[in-house]
Amino acid sequence: MKGLAKRIASISPSLTLAVSAKAKQMKAAGEDVISFGAGEPDFNTPVHIIEAAKSALDRGETKYTPAAGTLALRRAVCEKFRRDNGLEYSSSEIVISNGAKHSIFNACFALIDEGDEVLIPAPYWLTYPEIVRMLGGTPVFIPAKKERGFKISPEELRAAITPRTKLFLFNSPCNPTGAVYSEAEVRALAAVCEEAGIWTISDEIYEKLVYGSVRPFSFAACSDWAKEHTVTVNGVSKTYAMTGWRIGYLAAPKEIAAAIASFQSHTTSNPNSVAQAAAAEALSSPEAAVEEMVARFARRRTAMLERISEMERAYCIVPDGAFYAMLVVSGVYGRSFGGRKIQDSVSFADALLDCSKVAVVPGAAFGADDCVRLSYSLSVKEMLEGLDRIDAFLLSLI
Repeated sequence: MKGLAKRIASISPSLTLAVSAKAKQMKAAGEDVISFGAGEPDFNTPVHIIEAAKSALDRGETKYTPAAGTLALRRAVCEKFRRDNGLEYSSSEIVISNGAKHSIFNACFALIDEGDEVLIPAPYWLTYPEIVRMLGGTPVFIPAKKERGFKISPEELRAAITPRTKLFLFNSPCNPTGAVYSEAEVRALAAVCEEAGIWTISDEIYEKLVYGSVRPFSFAACSDWAKEHTVTVNGVSKTYAMTGWRIGYLAAPKEIAAAIASFQSHTTSNPNSVAQAAAAEALSSPEAAVEEMVARFARRRTAMLERISEMERAYCIVPDGAFYAMLVVSGVYGRSFGGRKIQDSVSFADALLDCSKVAVVPGAAFGADDCVRLSYSLSVKEMLEGLDRIDAFLLSLI
């Protein structure tokens, strides 16, 4: 009897989860491990959102909801798009799912056929190519050069398009690089997509986590054509420190949204009813807690960049958004520590964790093997201690 289906047997294990699991195992054994691997805010969900969930429980909102989500939450999402992005959607163009990752999978499932090519700027979030491959598509990577702040140009996008190209998978602010495309840059990319007649999935989950003068711009807001050929994905996980609540959402043309809602009705059905009530409160309330979280992330970002600037054997490209920095460590490849040769980002991360008790995510997971990803979702004190350890490790390599 045959075992696993080819589509699941081909999925690559997550390097981020592997690093996290090893770090947690070492911590559980009593070792003093500092982890830069977190992909979530280290803050609790704001109290008023938690209270909204409690109230929903008291009202008995514990039953099935429509597969696409409650009308209250879909209306709150519509208002969010109108208020923050200047985009008008009806509730029938919104689908609520079990996190933004689920929304991205649903959007890809609705749009990708066997053999379709999907353009993905690299470095990329490691799940993007896995989803594309699962659905029979072919991920085509467009290298985003460090000297341009890990951003691709319209010319590079145009050059990657072939007759088999169906979709552009865009992420700004970006995980893992923190790159944020300006309005002019987004419009230029959207013009190329319109010229070629290809779809876009725009992952905007880190939209509110930006620093400095650059502000993100929603891909669908570029033109009427862009709005009709873009699926915009967002959620409450990062902005409101609600990763465990598992609520993401997408906005799409009505026909696409209806197809996704129908598909979801046969797979997961509706997202958690109580979490939906909490998400509606998050999207509809003043954002003082969000502003405070962003301010704290900004201070950490400054402290991290200042400490990295003092390193002799590594450097990073300044990130404008999210809560990550890509530390370029390829300058030490070929060196050794205790007889262990550092050849790539995986061997670097393994040696760093074993020798210095610091966990980072290998850049190989994101298509950037010359880097490791650092999250600044930890206290400044712990972060600086961790950076000191990284610097000492770098200097110890011979």
